[in-house]
Amino acid sequence: MARFISSIFLLSIVLYWGNSRLGSLPPLLNFLDPAHGVWMISNTEDQSDLILKPIEGLSDKIQIIYDNRQVPHIYAQTIEDVLLGLGYAVARDRLFQLELQTRSTAGTLTEILGERVLPLDRQARQLGLAWAAEKNHSELAPTSESHRYQAAYAQGVNAWIGEMTASKLPLEYHLLGQKPMEWLPQYSAYLNKNMGWTLSMKNTERRKILAARLVGEDAANALFPVNSWIQEPIQPNGQKQPRFDPIPLAEPGDPYAGPRDSPSDLSLFTLPEELDQNHFLETTLGSNNWAISASRSSNGNPIISGDPHLNLTLPSIWYEAHLNVPGELDVYGVTIPGSPSILIGFNRNVAWTFTNTGSDVMDFYKEQVDDPQDPKAYIVDNQWQYFEKRVETYVGTEGSVIQTDTILHTHRGPVAEEDNVYTSMRWTVLEESGELDALVAIAKATSVDDWMSGMESWMAPTQNGLVIDRLGNIAIRSAGRYPIRPFDTSGDQIYDGSISDNDWKSWLDISDYPGSINPEQGYLTSSNQQPVDPTLYKSYLGSDWPPPWRAMRINQLLRSDPTYTLEDLIEFQTDPGSARADIFVAAFLNAANTFGYDSSPSAQEAISLLSEWDRLYTKSNERAILFEAAMNKLAENTWDELEDEEGRAVVRPGSTVLAALLQTPDNKWWDDRSTTDRQENRDDILIKSIDQAFETIKNQYGTKSEGGWRWDKVQTANIYHLMNIPGLSALGVPVQGGPETLSPNSGSGRHGASWRMVVELGDSIIAKGVYPGGQSGNPLSPAYKNRLDDWSSGNLQDLYFPKHIEEMLKSSVKIVELIPVGDP
Repeated sequence: MARFISSIFLLSIVLYWGNSRLGSLPPLLNFLDPAHGVWMISNTEDQSDLILKPIEGLSDKIQIIYDNRQVPHIYAQTIEDVLLGLGYAVARDRLFQLELQTRSTAGTLTEILGERVLPLDRQARQLGLAWAAEKNHSELAPTSESHRYQAAYAQGVNAWIGEMTASKLPLEYHLLGQKPMEWLPQYSAYLNKNMGWTLSMKNTERRKILAARLVGEDAANALFPVNSWIQEPIQPNGQKQPRFDPIPLAEPGDPYAGPRDSPSDLSLFTLPEELDQNHFLETTLGSNNWAISASRSSNGNPIISGDPHLNLTLPSIWYEAHLNVPGELDVYGVTIPGSPSILIGFNRNVAWTFTNTGSDVMDFYKEQVDDPQDPKAYIVDNQWQYFEKRVETYVGTEGSVIQTDTILHTHRGPVAEEDNVYTSMRWTVLEESGELDALVAIAKATSVDDWMSGMESWMAPTQNGLVIDRLGNIAIRSAGRYPIRPFDTSGDQIYDGSISDNDWKSWLDISDYPGSINPEQGYLTSSNQQPVDPTLYKSYLGSDWPPPWRAMRINQLLRSDPTYTLEDLIEFQTDPGSARADIFVAAFLNAANTFGYDSSPSAQEAISLLSEWDRLYTKSNERAILFEAAMNKLAENTWDELEDEEGRAVVRPGSTVLAALLQTPDNKWWDDRSTTDRQENRDDILIKSIDQAFETIKNQYGTKSEGGWRWDKVQTANIYHLMNIPGLSALGVPVQGGPETLSPNSGSGRHGASWRMVVELGDSIIAKGVYPGGQSGNPLSPAYKNRLDDWSSGNLQDLYFPKHIEEMLKSSVKIVELIPVGDP
């Protein structure tokens, strides 16, 4: 509490002065007004055991019963009413989060945060995220389930907003001098577009263009290949260990001198963090999941584990809930605020979780326009087609217009322009949507087959859905729409937009989606690796796949014993082992053996220290920091051909490609361009890198005996408040894990396991889970980050899933009843 108060006080002094308004922030006197300002915020929950709230339009009461973990168990007579209750509960706990993520998708952040966030708004609108969501929503029949469910959820959100007192207004609104906006039903569709933006905006084309300009097309294609050098696929291929396919890495050649394809054109179609040229730390927004069949379980019951890796924020991206409609729906899990559904969870018969597939569902087309200065049409098959034009107006906090954009669309999608070069994009995220239908269907599923059928309407982003059922079945499918390109081409190129034959031809048939049901090995797992062995599957799904290190590690663990317990699977979630470290530490040590005593004394000492490491990223280890520094130096020294004239990295391939390069010790990629009297080989660069890393670590953290090398001091989780206010954040949180371990932690520490869940389906259901944070978005609430310690320690909490409402009533902490207007 003291830290919170001091943070707010200092923030007030810095940002406000007297009754003046600075930027987008309110006057200090208004902010501190004892009657209406920040002091009105309640730091306690409602104390009444039963709270009655009349709601217009209800036909029957809705009971929202909170357990001792502040999870709402919502009971209603119809699905519409239970989703109204969910919207109400989410708004009560996460209102500002709801609005902020909606404005992020809509491109209206400037209206509450001011002109400084205009670039974010412009990208969101130029991509057409809200435009596509509005289009999807408008195409829904008013009587359709999706339309009714989104409307019911919105009614619940607005019911809370309508009755909210000043003491319940979230702190952030006081800070910004704003009031909550009305929640519209289509905002639930905005959320799906936002997740598609996060999970499927993969722009390999831009990376290849940048690389080709420096080292030629052949080398660029090798650096960002269609198939991974290491095969440990999601769909089992019968192998008992990873397969390492020998792939000679094309050496750097002459810069590509062909027709100009501007990567600047494609920066619009790239996640903002990818444009940061200051560092190239490998951070994957992915996830892990695995399941074991009854035959591999010590109790004879199937068990599933899932932990999606996303941005870590306070409040969390996730919100726990239990939804119950007698005879129709009984589901527990996590939702994302804004979604009228449970995304990851379980019911009485099935349990499921997702990882990101990372497939290529976005293509680019260079367009020929009639007038580069004022284009009105583009050409297709020698016929002029008129652009669709969309005018977007951006408004500041005072309501004045600060920017207007005219955005062009072809029949494929939005258009970007740079130096009179016009590039259009086609992206499944902007097209037909069926995700809500899928989520409602799987929540009702009674078997694996039923669940798989329910997922058939899922469009985007592509997801690896893993499911188990009470009968002992396990299955996985990489679900979502996969475009079939012209002439069986791969999608990691820029197409000529003037030829209609270059458009997508159709969609991959569902029967051809990667997947497996009840494999002989008795388990299934996915960690964002290439889904299918390319020697067994010919359809193009994507390229430049995330590294397979996590997949290799969990497969290693699941192959090591015949059976496992639920506790084993929980322990695996924070396993500190690293397949990446296993390969590269061996390479450093082998290089030292080759050099013998010809290396410098500091390199010899560094190698000696590295050889002491057990390659486990435990909190107390004091060698992982040396290895990570060596890996950074190894990438810098190896990929010096991919730097600009000022020595800054322009683009960098992943660690899988670097591991492949280890197999060819005399490849020219190893040559140090700064030396002219010799050509360095692999071992030269490995020894140089470990030597440089040792000096860097000593300068930054002191000697190894000073205690500054402990992993939990140099690499921690940093869970920021949504507005990046340090006093409302959880910074420097010690965690077990490192880059590409099963519980990854690297770089800024702002990404990681956002929700951990394990479920065993037997005669009774055993379910455990945790996320970093708490149910409440109020920084003053005890439920703001009361789960953080368990998450940091790798502990999971019991998830309470009572069969009958009477059980829930006996153990309830608080009950909110939404009743029809006029009821006593």
